[in-house]
Amino acid sequence: MSIISLKDKNSTGQQARTGQYRVMIVDDSVVIRGLMSRWLQQDPAITVVGMASNGEMLLSSMTRYDPEVIILDIEMPVMDGLTALPQIFKINPKVKVIMSSTLTTRNAEISMKALSMGASDYVAKPESKNEVGSSMSFQKEMIGKIINIAAASRMRNGGEVYNGKMSLIDEQFKPANVSINKSEIRNFPNGKSSVLAIGSSTGGPQALLAVLKDLGSVNVPVVITQHMPAAFTGILAKHLTASTNFVCKEAEEGDILENGKVYIAPGDYHMTVVEKSGQKVISLNQGPQENFCRPSVEPMLRSLMQVYGSEIFAVILTGMGRDGLNASRKLIEIGGRLIAQDEETSIVWGMPGAVAQAGLCSGVYPLNQIGAKIKEKLMGMVQ
Repeated sequence: MSIISLKDKNSTGQQARTGQYRVMIVDDSVVIRGLMSRWLQQDPAITVVGMASNGEMLLSSMTRYDPEVIILDIEMPVMDGLTALPQIFKINPKVKVIMSSTLTTRNAEISMKALSMGASDYVAKPESKNEVGSSMSFQKEMIGKIINIAAASRMRNGGEVYNGKMSLIDEQFKPANVSINKSEIRNFPNGKSSVLAIGSSTGGPQALLAVLKDLGSVNVPVVITQHMPAAFTGILAKHLTASTNFVCKEAEEGDILENGKVYIAPGDYHMTVVEKSGQKVISLNQGPQENFCRPSVEPMLRSLMQVYGSEIFAVILTGMGRDGLNASRKLIEIGGRLIAQDEETSIVWGMPGAVAQAGLCSGVYPLNQIGAKIKEKLMGMVQ
């Protein structure tokens, strides 16, 4: 597949082929724009319809190129990504934005703010420009998120998901395209719940904020696995603490679980819970990735079942892939409780869709109902 021809120093354009997901790249480096355009267009599901070197040029060309997904750098001359973001949504409220920058604490903080302003996700850019063209992990992550986010957006807006030649990404990240029917909802199990466990990925920071705000408080510990790079999870914990009634922290080895506190798995570490001297204690490890993820929801849920048995209330929020599905099957077998976010309000209905379509859920709710549903179900079930 040939690279689209350059129309000027800062932008390119071509007509999208039938059904492909339309992407625009915004980065001040001509090298990075060229490299990204080359490998993105090698995926049969994607076409790069335009490129820009700064936010101002993006805004002036959005209507012409009509992208579905914008890959947006943070630090650019003339107009940076964060400044451009709200104006992007004024031009097209339905467009999806993936922030992409080198992974520094400052950029992580800016990206977290961008997520709170409506960006769908973040992908860490390799530090070396050459790695942008050679890092398979970066390429796979970016392609997977573009396809899943764009596919979910089309389904919500009545469009058709790309159905041409299969994407180059792994089957793990193929978007779900099957809606749940009401007959697949399980009865809510009787019994008590002694811990609340939440798994989330793409779109998760916004969803976690909404759930914890609506939840208000609970008299059980809350453990969260959110797929994020290492620089992000501590910032996420601070953001949630400042914006909700919960004390949230990035989990550390040896933390003793306390009722009403929130523990977030640190980036690049699986978070598990073990029992020591009668106390429930956080244990971290860098074991192999599960479902292409570290942290993964799977080891968190498995460890909770070892410690709490069936006394687990699990929630699966928006995210791509199927992380948490296998452990959720076991959780339901032993009598635990599970609810999930619905398709309409999920940025990507991968993780929640997987458990819903497997018939494991006792409820599939829109985001604005999940906090209240958790509180309602936990009442009378707390130890």
